[in-house]
Amino acid sequence: MIEAVGLTKSYGDKTAVQDLTFRVRPGKVTGFLGPNGAGKSTTMRMILGLDEPSGGSVTVAGHPYRKLPNPPRTVGALLDAGAKHGGRSARNHLLSLAQLAGIPASRVDEVLDLVGLTSVAGKRSGGFSLGMGQRLGIAAALLGDPRVLLFDEPVNGLDPEGIRWVRDLMKRLAAEGRTVFVSSHLMSEMALTADHLIVIGRGRLMADMPVQDFIVQNSTSFARVRVADVGQRDALTSLLTGAGAQVFPEEAGTLKVVGLELPQISDIAFEAGVRLWELSPHHASLEEAYMRMTQGAVDFRAGGAQQPGTGPAPAFGTGAPPGPPVPPDHGQPQQQPYGAQPPSFVQPQENAR
Repeated sequence: MIEAVGLTKSYGDKTAVQDLTFRVRPGKVTGFLGPNGAGKSTTMRMILGLDEPSGGSVTVAGHPYRKLPNPPRTVGALLDAGAKHGGRSARNHLLSLAQLAGIPASRVDEVLDLVGLTSVAGKRSGGFSLGMGQRLGIAAALLGDPRVLLFDEPVNGLDPEGIRWVRDLMKRLAAEGRTVFVSSHLMSEMALTADHLIVIGRGRLMADMPVQDFIVQNSTSFARVRVADVGQRDALTSLLTGAGAQVFPEEAGTLKVVGLELPQISDIAFEAGVRLWELSPHHASLEEAYMRMTQGAVDFRAGGAQQPGTGPAPAFGTGAPPGPPVPPDHGQPQQQPYGAQPPSFVQPQENAR
């Protein structure tokens, strides 16, 4: 388990992390979210003893990282996939880490096979693609068979098949009872991978709860209604409004209805003789809920992007329907949908440059 109590880090007059208190428990994948500059990397560095807290404390398995008897056997981490000697082969890179930690050389071959790099184990790591470098970094994190694992953007540079492999790996590690702490900007991937979320903004804790609870608390569900006869749309709108709903027309000719359950909408339409062509539930995604919560904590926003509180969409949870999506952080690349083919545990490697 990872436990932070009042964790604070300042650099001169700038406070990067302020009074963070949270626990990352074993047996689940915990997502670590926040806008750029929120303090995620600083927090991870303090967990790993790379930065000294200005206040508070953080422990891993009950001890500060620097006081663990053999850290690589307890904690594995991927913070920077580029932290390697490019002149060494993948195997020699891992072998040097294993020798420093007293880990048998046989474990090197095990993790190379685990991440799908066996066929390129003898090649210089400096020639690896970004995705292959990520795989090598994950192999290094797994080298000591640790019970606690930290990953910062582990799918960066991976193709859709590789992304799905990482997702399955994280879930498998958590199912083995390990503590898995993952930082990522890919909300769609976090929605599929994480069981629990810790969200920070401008160095402060904003949320610490299960994924589904986070979505429910930071979004509003609605129903989409399409009538067969457009001439009856206004009449149905009046009836639904009279029953306590908020109804908003959409460009496609549908109605967005907030405040009534689907059976109530169906009954009202039936009693009024209005035939429906569509009556469907809609729930916010993790990305939508996250953007709504953190929009006021974004420090870096591209010109022309919607500013917090100025857009046409009211905040979730106020009874009003969700409006247009809040623009994403333009500093981060957007991930495309993942492939649907189930992969084997070890995926093919990305091509070297």
